[in-house]
Formats: sequence, C-alpha cells, structure tokens
Amino acid sequence: MAAVTSLSFSALSQSSFASARNLGSNSDGLRFRTNFSLHYGGFRSSSSSPRLVVHCMSSSSESATVADTKLNFLRAYKRPIPSVYNTVLQELIVQQHLMRYKRTYRYDPVFALGFVTVYDQLMDGYPSEEDKDAIFKAYVNALKEDPEQYRTDAIKLEEWARTQTSSSLVEFPSKEGEVEGILKDIAERAGQGSFSYSRFFAVGLFRLLELANATEPTVLEKLCAALNIEKRSVDRDLDVYRNLLSKLVQAKELLKEYVAREKKKREERTGTQKANEAIAT
Repeated sequence: MAAVTSLSFSALSQSSFASARNLGSNSDGLRFRTNFSLHYGGFRSSSSSPRLVVHCMSSSSESATVADTKLNFLRAYKRPIPSVYNTVLQELIVQQHLMRYKRTYRYDPVFALGFVTVYDQLMDGYPSEEDKDAIFKAYVNALKEDPEQYRTDAIKLEEWARTQTSSSLVEFPSKEGEVEGILKDIAERAGQGSFSYSRFFAVGLFRLLELANATEPTVLEKLCAALNIEKRSVDRDLDVYRNLLSKLVQAKELLKEYVAREKKKREERTGTQKANEAIAT
C-alpha cells in the first residue's frame, strides 16, 4: 500500500461518500463500527542501537478492568456526547484499555502523536472546542495517563518533523537529539521483541512523514526498517485508519442532514402554529 504515503490527513478526512440516506428520528441510525482494533505484531529482528530511556507510564503492578476505565471516563465527563462521536470514543477507549494494561505496554511519544492525531481528526467539527478538550482529558485520565504529556510530546514530535527531510528522517540512528533518542529506543525494543506495536503508533509514523513532506513511497519502508517494524503492518493499519475517517465523514454528513431536516420541520410547525393563532385571534 505504498500509495498511502502520499496522502495527507486532511485528504483522508475529505474522502468521498455516498449520497445520504434518510434517517429516522432516532440518532442511533448514525452508529457505525470503527474497526480500529489495536494490533500487537509487527516487529523485526535486528541488531541493537544505542539506548535512551523514554517516559514509561505503566507498571506491572497496575491493573484495571474495562468497566473501571469506562466508569472513570463517565465520572470525569458527565455531559452527553452526540452519538456520532460517542460511538467511536467508546470503542476506542475499550481497545486502548486492552493495550494500556498489556504486560509489555510502554508509553512512547510516537504513540502519543498517533493518538492525538486520531482524536483530533475524529473530533473535528465537534460543537464545542472547550468540551472537545475536556473529553480528551477525561479520556486519557481514565486510562491513568497524563493528557498534558500526550499533547506536549505530540507537539514536540511535530516540531521536530517539520525540520526534517526525506533523508534526514530515516537517518536518526546516526544522529543525536531528544527525538532521535526516542526513535533509537523504540528500534532497540522492537529488535528485542519487547515493543508493543499498535495502530496509534502507525498513525504517529505517518504523521511524521507528512510533516516532513516525505511523500516518496520508499521513505516509509526505510523508516520502518530503521525502527525494526514490519511495513506490512503499518500499511494495513493506515488503510484501516483511512477507512475509519471516510466512515466518520459520511456519518457526520448524515448527522448534518438530519439536524437540518429536523430544524426545517420545527420551523414549519412553528409557522403553522402562528398562522392558526392569527386566524383564531
């Protein structure tokens, strides 16, 4: 799936969709499955590279059930969330919970960048920016992690990627720097089989490529090789993400049409009521 490396996230979110079908009054008609399950494969054996310790936000002593995590989220954010967004969020938090409490889980900034990218794309167009931020914090806190660190690390990697080129991006093993150290640590753990790969990580990689304007199909292949990650897994997971965004765009369009239709009905009812009152008067 080499072609995916030439697509920007903005292009992914603008995918075409079929004509909207008529909806009933029940907004549950907007629901769809994300099919964004987390995948744990994708390692390559390789010689170790210099190690730099990165933040580790999990420990073997921590444990929680899916119900605990969902309850934490509901307690932290009590306002209703529109179905088109809530359906996706509920599925993602379950999937991320299973990954979060996996024995080999270890937080890393590339994963954080991927999650922040996914979240911002999924919640694009949310009615309130303030609520959007509050939901993000409630979501990450429910997993007993730090939402500020997610945002900070995502910004750090984005700023770094903007200074890179197609060649410099894949040459991180021979360079020094904070982000280079993070990537070296990931490569070493992946080479040793102790790295928990996920689709959020794949999205994070693609975001780095996008910001570095590294659109050549071979760049993703070289970056995966340097990180000891199977490119096939990344290709597949980016394809899943693209399809998810396409479905979300379609669902949002259906919601928009439904809201407009209901507004028109209310206006018509109000107009009829006023006309009747005028005649009675």
